[in-house]
Amino acid sequence: MGSLPGVSLLLLVVSASLLSVHGGRILVFPVDGSHWVNMNLLIQSLHAGGHEVTVVRTASSWYVKENAPHYRSITVTLPEAISIEEQDFFVTFLTKMLTIQKEGASLIAFVKFYWEMLGALSGIHQQASMLGVEMFENKTLMQSIRDAQFDVVLIDPGLPVGVLVAHELKLPTVFNVRWITSGEGHFVVAPSPTSYVPTSGYAAPDKMTFGQRVKNTFHYVLNMCIDKFIVCPHYDRLVDRYFGPDVSFYHLLQGADIWLMRVDFVFEFPRPTMPNIAYIGGFQCKPSEPLSSELEEFVQSSGEHGVILMSLGTLVEGLPVEITSEIAAAFAQIPQKVIWRHAGEPPNNLGNNTLLVKWMPQNDLLGHPKIKAFVAHCGTNGVYESIYHGVPIIAVPLLFDQFENALRLEARGAAKVVDVTAITQQNFLETIQEVLRNPSYGNNMKRLSALHRDKPVSPLETAIYWIEFVMRHKGAAHLRTESYKMPWYAYYSVDVLSFLTLVLLVLTAIVVKSIRFVCVRLCRRRKIKKE
Repeated sequence: MGSLPGVSLLLLVVSASLLSVHGGRILVFPVDGSHWVNMNLLIQSLHAGGHEVTVVRTASSWYVKENAPHYRSITVTLPEAISIEEQDFFVTFLTKMLTIQKEGASLIAFVKFYWEMLGALSGIHQQASMLGVEMFENKTLMQSIRDAQFDVVLIDPGLPVGVLVAHELKLPTVFNVRWITSGEGHFVVAPSPTSYVPTSGYAAPDKMTFGQRVKNTFHYVLNMCIDKFIVCPHYDRLVDRYFGPDVSFYHLLQGADIWLMRVDFVFEFPRPTMPNIAYIGGFQCKPSEPLSSELEEFVQSSGEHGVILMSLGTLVEGLPVEITSEIAAAFAQIPQKVIWRHAGEPPNNLGNNTLLVKWMPQNDLLGHPKIKAFVAHCGTNGVYESIYHGVPIIAVPLLFDQFENALRLEARGAAKVVDVTAITQQNFLETIQEVLRNPSYGNNMKRLSALHRDKPVSPLETAIYWIEFVMRHKGAAHLRTESYKMPWYAYYSVDVLSFLTLVLLVLTAIVVKSIRFVCVRLCRRRKIKKE
C-alpha cells in the first residue's frame, strides 16, 4: 500500500507526457484588425507551450507585425492591398451607412449602397484570393514551407485562402472562427434550423414570431446567395486552377478537423452543434491588472458615484460630431466620472467629469470595482470582457454582428440598446440613468459572469488542448461528419421523400383501381341478377 502514491505520481507524469506536444510546428493564416487580437493571444500561448509558430502576413498588414518575439513570419506582397487592412475602410463604410439611415434615403439610394457593399465584399475576397496565387506561384516559398514540416495549419476562415494552402500541403486544419464566408460559422458546419436559429445579419431572438421566421429565412437565403455568387467564385477559380474540377472549395472549407468557435452559450442562444466544435468564447478574458497612477487617481476621484467607461473602438471616428456631442452633453449631467476612448474631432459640450483618451486598458478598467457601466458598440471582444467582469452595458451598435450581440445581451437583461441614429442628449441620459438605477442590469450581468467563469477548464486552455490534439493525432477525422459531401437533395432527404411519395401514390392508385374493379364487378353481378 505504501508504494501507491509513487505509482500514482509515475502514472500522472506519463499521462502528462503523452498529452503534451513539444516542439510542434504551426502555420497560421490570420485575418487583420480586431480578429488579430484573438489570434495573437492563441499564438502567444502556443509559443509559451514550446511550439514554433509561423504567421503568413501581407506586406500591407497594419496589425500583424513582421517581427515579433513569439512567432516568425512569412510576408507576401500582393498586387493590391486587402481593403480591410486599410485603417479607414470600416470608418468610411460606417459613415455612408449612417447617412442613409439618418436621412431616410430613397430605395434607390439604399439599393445603390447595398450594391456598393457587395462590390466591396467581392473585392476583399478577390484581393485575399491573390495571397493563394502569390504563394502557389512562388515555388521556392512553397518548397521552404514543405521543408519546414508543419504539423497543423491554424486559420481564421473569415478570409479562407489558408484552407487551400493547407490542402496543398496535406496538413490538418484548425479554425479559430466566429465568422466565415457566408456569415456565422455554425451555418457551414452544423444543422441550423431557421425556425429558431437567428441567421447572420438579422437581429432576432430565438423565439420568433411567424413574421420574424419569414425574415430570418429570407436573410438565410440571401446570405447563401451572396456566398455562392459574390464570395466563393474567387476561391473556386483558385481551386480549379491548382487542384482541378474534382476538388470543391466549399468541401475544403467544411472539412476542417476542429472548429475553435469563439462562442459561449451563456451569451449565445442555444442551437445544434457538432462533435468537432470546441467552444472558446471569452478566451481572451483575464483578471484585471493595476491601473497607471494617473488613471487610478481619476477613477478614485469619482467617490461613491463610480465611473462609466465608453469605447466604440476605432469606429467612433465615423460618427458625426453632432452625435458625439449629444453623448457628451448627456455625460456632463451625471455625477459619475467618464473615461471615453475617443479618436478624431473632440465632441462639443464636453463636461468636466469626462476624460478623453486615445487608448485605454479596457480589460483592466472593466475589472475595477469603481466601474458602474460600459457604453460599447458591442464588438465580440468587448462583450465577453464585460461578461467576464460583470459590468452592464449601454449598447450603441454600429455595424455587422454588433446589432445581434446587443440584442442577445438585452434579451439576457444585461444591456439597454440605443439607436445611434436617434441619439439625443435626453434619451441617452435616460438610458444611462436606467442602467445605473435599476439593479437588475448589474445583477443579470453578474449572473452571466458567474456562469461564464464556472468551467472545469478555461476557454484558452480548451483551445490549446484541441490544437495539440490535432497535432498529436494528425487530424480529427473521427469527429467530423462527411455529410457536407452529400448533394443537397440527399442531405435534406428530398430523394427519399420523393421516393416515398411515389410509392404512396402508386399504392393509392392500386387501391383506387382495385376498389373500382371490385365495384364494377359487383355492379355487373347485380345487373345480371336483375335481368
